[in-house]
Amino acid sequence: MFKRILIANRGEIAVRVIRACRRLGIEAVVVHSTADRETLAVRMADVAICIGPPAAKQSYLNINNIIAAGELADVDAIHPGYGFLSENSHFAQVVRDCNIQFIGPSSQSMDALGNKGKAKALAIDAGVPTVPGSPGVVKSPEDGIAIARKIGYPVMIKATAGGGGRGMRIAHNDASLVSGLIAAQREAEAAFGNADCIIEAYLQRARHIEIQIIGDQHGNVVALGERDCSTQRRHQKLVEESPSPVIDQITREKMCADAVKLAKTAKYFNAGTVEFIYDIDRKAYYFLEMNTRIQVEHCVTEMVTGIDLVQAQIKVAFGEKLEFTQADIKPQGHAIEVRINAEDWEHGFAPSPGKITMYVAPTGKGVRVDSHCYAGYTIPPHYDSMIAKLIVHGRDRAEAIRFLDQALDEYIIEGVKTTIPFHQRLIRDIRFVNSQVTTKFIDEEFFKAHS
Repeated sequence: MFKRILIANRGEIAVRVIRACRRLGIEAVVVHSTADRETLAVRMADVAICIGPPAAKQSYLNINNIIAAGELADVDAIHPGYGFLSENSHFAQVVRDCNIQFIGPSSQSMDALGNKGKAKALAIDAGVPTVPGSPGVVKSPEDGIAIARKIGYPVMIKATAGGGGRGMRIAHNDASLVSGLIAAQREAEAAFGNADCIIEAYLQRARHIEIQIIGDQHGNVVALGERDCSTQRRHQKLVEESPSPVIDQITREKMCADAVKLAKTAKYFNAGTVEFIYDIDRKAYYFLEMNTRIQVEHCVTEMVTGIDLVQAQIKVAFGEKLEFTQADIKPQGHAIEVRINAEDWEHGFAPSPGKITMYVAPTGKGVRVDSHCYAGYTIPPHYDSMIAKLIVHGRDRAEAIRFLDQALDEYIIEGVKTTIPFHQRLIRDIRFVNSQVTTKFIDEEFFKAHS
């Protein structure tokens, strides 16, 4: 097994990977910016190396500095976490070229699946259902209009290299398609350095359902069930749960099989997530994209399967075969995760950085908290505003919601605004309780009802 792993990330995911390393008897090295000197990950790590000033481009996105830290600490492997460089195929290849193992897929698989246009073509080749749309990149506004008219409005304009809702627009007619395409291309170019966009049919009533997969370097790929991530704001996930309350077992098995097919077609190994959009009215699902990394919401899958995904990632990267087969995967109960962010939800989820003066996390049966924060910690303004992930597990969805409600009530964070009050209102909303949420619920219905 590896002797020493460098974690090229920060926050709760860095803490999460450190804990997995310790359970495997591996030393953990973390890199950090000057703004993160007091983070919990730095305190927990065996070795901590400062790699630059607060700006991400000069620290967590600085490939040269990260590689230098890895060589200085004499590490065997690098775990990228999620975000930052986790889906950067160039970084993955540079790591391997420096004789350090990258804990993730091959750079070739990342290239093939990280681009939405290429991934869609791969899905079609694998026989996985895809949303009706452009066969490739939209070449011009006139090309876009022709495609949209053929599909039928409304349509979704999506940046091929996008994510987190950036580079996405909805068009209801020719005029809004032209303006939306130009806006999406500009936003995508600024955010990702790639202005390419595709067009797909926009489903009116849909759920967002994703399949967690993991593969080894010996050709084995296993699906670990689904997560329902339909509760979103502006395409950003707010709540994730497993199993999905809206699909039946036959659909679940088909989605899992299609996710495995796609991964095998791409010769994929390590952890990944195949995302689908589920049309509630047609009871049909379509491939959206694949995330070639561990996800924020991986904890939900861990709670229902009992499998430590980060440990599995490390073992796969070392060259070991998966310790389980598809027949071994038998999810139990129901898990829900909410993201506790330092944000003022009543004022547009505005960031609320600052010093946490009091911090008491909930405990008890079926409750898990993944966090990097503590009383006295100052949340810097430079990065993602996540304080913690609160995950609960119950015998069924009703019990999981009760556990979550209690845990939110017990969670005490003072000194900064948080999204705890938002989540309390959300999970008590009868439409959430009755599984009537769509991907547009928060933006179009929830705020009107709770204003």
